[in-house]
Amino acid sequence: MNSEMDSSSGEAEISFDFRPFFRIYKDGRIDRLAGNDIVPPSIDHQTGVSSKDFLIVPETSVAARIFLPKITTSAQKLPLLVYFHGGGFCVETPFSPEYHNYVSSLVAEANVVAVSVHYRRAPEHPLPIAYDDSWFALQWVASHSKRNGPESWLNKHADFGRLFLAGDSAGANIAHNLAMRAAETPLKNGLRIFGLGMVHPYFHGEEPLGPEASDEEKRQNVDLMWLSACPSTGGCDDPWVNPAACPNLAKLACKRVLVFLAECDVVRDGGLCYCETLRKSGWKGKLELMDVEGENHVFHISQPNSKKALAMQARLASFLNQVDQDYYHQEQLRSDHYVSLRSSL
Repeated sequence: MNSEMDSSSGEAEISFDFRPFFRIYKDGRIDRLAGNDIVPPSIDHQTGVSSKDFLIVPETSVAARIFLPKITTSAQKLPLLVYFHGGGFCVETPFSPEYHNYVSSLVAEANVVAVSVHYRRAPEHPLPIAYDDSWFALQWVASHSKRNGPESWLNKHADFGRLFLAGDSAGANIAHNLAMRAAETPLKNGLRIFGLGMVHPYFHGEEPLGPEASDEEKRQNVDLMWLSACPSTGGCDDPWVNPAACPNLAKLACKRVLVFLAECDVVRDGGLCYCETLRKSGWKGKLELMDVEGENHVFHISQPNSKKALAMQARLASFLNQVDQDYYHQEQLRSDHYVSLRSSL
């Protein structure tokens, strides 16, 4: 996939050509050939889902598109989803039509509040910048858990006892790495991540198995994608991208994990490796897997209304509506204690 333009033509030399998505030039510039369109926040009159944008860090342009389903009562508290878009760490945004529509549709079906994170992208902003931006956004979300944050929808309607992280492709990789970071650095106000949803997660290794290993061109693409996003890495056995190289996987800071795979996905084997490694790590949570036959990487974004994409969405929506019984037990104890104190006054 490496190619160079004829220097006599006056055009810059290309170091990495990943059409139809992007091209990276040797001088560091990037042509994003996809994911450049944006749509404004809106109200979907069919589903009742509303959206708005919030600039979290003006200096770095870290932002979020926030989605709220149709609210029936002002006291209604809904599961909270923090979503990270895919695109190889290099293309797409929460404001892209495909991602806006996907998250909006998921919010309508699952009846959740969603925060779709806009992080800075490689190669201009190489990893770990996307991880750091996403972590800052997650901490910003956590700052609302005492109902006094800057964003009213989160203060009024988010159930912080049901916090989920999710993403597709590179976004799933980000979600996983944030759950790993949360094991070492607590979220604000002691907030905990309940569940982690990963759609076609971008994981890789120096010695992958299956079709990825037998197709040298596809393997080279995956290698170069990682190296272009994270040039400071030691290679594809970096714990950020290879779960088998992560020494602390058992500490993954959530109780539930749902992984979606696709039969024809070039990084399917990385997702399988993740599941197998997590099972063997000693992690105490519950792992679920949905493997879809005959489909390619992130087909649910390009074919959102297909039967299999809708089935995936329904499964993820069900996952997002699980209840953290331990959290609610503690909340009930606090409530009972409060009632006892009031009755004794």
